[in-house]
Amino acid sequence: MSFTPRVFSGIQPSGDLHLGNYLGAIRRFVPLQHTHETIYCVVDMHAITVWQEPEDLRRATREVAAAYIAAGIDPKKAIVFNQSQVVQHAELAWVFNCIARIGWMYRMTQFKDKAGKNSENVSLGLLAYPSLMAADILLYKATQVPVGDDQKQHLELTRDIAAKFNNDYAASIAAQGLDAEFFPITEPLIAGPATRIMSLRDGAKKMSKSDPSDQSRISLLDDADAIAKKIKRATTDPEPLPETLEGLVGRAEADNLVGIYAALSDSTKADVLAEFGGKGWGVFKPALADLAVQQLAPMADEMRRLVADTTTIDAILRDGAERAGAIAERTMNEVRSIVGFIR
Repeated sequence: MSFTPRVFSGIQPSGDLHLGNYLGAIRRFVPLQHTHETIYCVVDMHAITVWQEPEDLRRATREVAAAYIAAGIDPKKAIVFNQSQVVQHAELAWVFNCIARIGWMYRMTQFKDKAGKNSENVSLGLLAYPSLMAADILLYKATQVPVGDDQKQHLELTRDIAAKFNNDYAASIAAQGLDAEFFPITEPLIAGPATRIMSLRDGAKKMSKSDPSDQSRISLLDDADAIAKKIKRATTDPEPLPETLEGLVGRAEADNLVGIYAALSDSTKADVLAEFGGKGWGVFKPALADLAVQQLAPMADEMRRLVADTTTIDAILRDGAERAGAIAERTMNEVRSIVGFIR
């Protein structure tokens, strides 16, 4: 079957979006809206697998939507919405709960990491949420999903669920006059090397909102002064920047800051070292701070404006939900018939 080329991706509204979220995901979404049908979701149903204060969840949901738009996603071209407004996500997730095997869920690395030794006391949603993630993607019959290293396993599960559904219900799919490949086997979308942004305080740790030090990350809502101060206070070593990529080996903080400069300037680490190799941090850090302020401060200003204008951001999410819902209902109408539900 020939599926419409369609990209789906979602970000959890867990609060405090940072530079890693932007360079690793959001910025990569922008050009795709010009080459594909694109659906960008704020996955608020995923967020409640762990406790969320309701007001914090509403604020964080609007922040993610604002980040999409401030980064350059056009909500008239792409579909931007929050997951909970399209009830078919939950409906298809239940069907997939009955397709997926529980052993598949227990093998998910993120579940093991998040549950730890407390796996008997975490929510059922935390165990089953990869099934909801599969529903998010397949509800729109998305052909491609931008993925990072930490989500490759979930996409593999989505592919397994799609293949098992197509196989288990092959006779019913045929009886409905539908193509045997009812759900696509979604492919990962790799747009160049992944940008992995590490903590500004410890280059061995990924930049994270859970780090107790606010100095470890650049928030997408930081103003120009905060951005510059955090860059200039970032942990470094006493050596000047190397002139070759090999010289970054074993220098995690240097490698991270060079990588941030390369990502923000749309260049490579080699290009950065060609310009700054042999120079000290007193030269490089101010240059990186200026670049970060130039790139990020206008986006932060626009995000703050949008978050404050709840009427506008909520209208964008409702419009996106209506457009997403129309696609979702077409899929669910077919799924209901395939599995034998009386309509």
